Amino acid sequence: MTFNRRTFLMSTAAVLTLPRAALASPSVLRAEPVKAQILPEGDGTTDMLGFNGSTPGPELRVRQGDTLAVRFDNQTSEASSVHWHGIRLENSMDGVPGLTQLVVKPGESFDYQFKAPDAGTYWYHSHNRSWEQVAKGLYGPLIVEEANPPQVDHDITVMLDDWRIEETGALAGGFGNMHDFAHAGRMGNYAKILPSQESIRLGDRIRLRLINTATARVFPIRIEGLAAQVVALDGMPLATPRALEDFQIAPAQRVDLIGDVKSAVDFLFVLRDDIYEMGSLKIDGENPSPITSPIKALSAPDATRPKDVPDHALRLKMEGGAMGGRHAGDDIWALNGISGLKDKPFATFKRGETAVIDLVNDTSWPHGIHLHGHHFFEMNQDGTLGDYRDTSLVDRGASQKIAVVFDNPGKWLLHCHMLGHQASGMKTWVEVV
Repeated sequence: MTFNRRTFLMSTAAVLTLPRAALASPSVLRAEPVKAQILPEGDGTTDMLGFNGSTPGPELRVRQGDTLAVRFDNQTSEASSVHWHGIRLENSMDGVPGLTQLVVKPGESFDYQFKAPDAGTYWYHSHNRSWEQVAKGLYGPLIVEEANPPQVDHDITVMLDDWRIEETGALAGGFGNMHDFAHAGRMGNYAKILPSQESIRLGDRIRLRLINTATARVFPIRIEGLAAQVVALDGMPLATPRALEDFQIAPAQRVDLIGDVKSAVDFLFVLRDDIYEMGSLKIDGENPSPITSPIKALSAPDATRPKDVPDHALRLKMEGGAMGGRHAGDDIWALNGISGLKDKPFATFKRGETAVIDLVNDTSWPHGIHLHGHHFFEMNQDGTLGDYRDTSLVDRGASQKIAVVFDNPGKWLLHCHMLGHQASGMKTWVEVV
């Protein structure tokens, strides 16, 4: 399917506001069939999966250092689980069937409980048949608030997604088809923003927490109407805020902005030959006493600096896919010639060891590589430490070195977050002992 103005040009009438949850302990996240108004009001509704009656699921908010207790109640017709993306949590709570827990069968439940050690923007999503269940709506935002949050008038979560959808509103079929898996993944023909509120005032200072929940699409984004600074990536604060420019956000990545509202805030999808509006935060009044103080950096993350001389220097080569060379794996994609999870990990680390892993993309497609249970430093070309993230976008034919301090014991997944690629071979695991 291709984009055209009928299927892709979004207006503010198409905005779907996120539900928020007042979090009790324990809370219940109930996975179940839902109907969603993905298309504009007046067009057909879409049969989806969701949590607690909606997709996306409710926005969960806790304070840094608090314990989150959630009972996952699976009322769908398929086995599932919940992964808490980006959280440095206990391994048994990571939500990966076959590695950290058994699948939660239909009608059954599983209790997740973990401490939220790091403030930041995170999310939760299905981790069983995720290439289909996430595409059908099994995800939601998880926000860990700072003990001393920055001064803003509004703290707004904005999820970005696309859907392969018919004009009737029905999701197109063909989940898991080999063509999608071997190419860029299941790309939608319809995309928009999913914000936690729809309107703001001129002069407001707002915090935007952007989360790319798409299963495959890298969004090239331009935001207009906001004089903003980038203050965090993948939940981790930047040492020095950066002026907002056009940027890319890969599946599972997050970008936090703080800025002052100059006009309606438009979210634009910037393609080579055209620009499409994904939605807008509308203006409703004017702030009589706007915040004028400089935008400051958020509190520094609790990040252990990697050793100058790493304990391990490793190479992880991405192979396969359409127009890719042969490899030794037994599926469409492979990492170092191995497809999917095997009994032996990619590597084993003693707790506290530093590894530098060279992520080499020897394929014709970009890949967003995500490490569970840890963050890592993307390394600059000169060998210095760059951004602190949990998902790194590696373009076709490119490479990216990451420096990781493996200080969280357990078995941790390492995979492409283009979820069709993960399903067809591009995943492995590491063990920290």
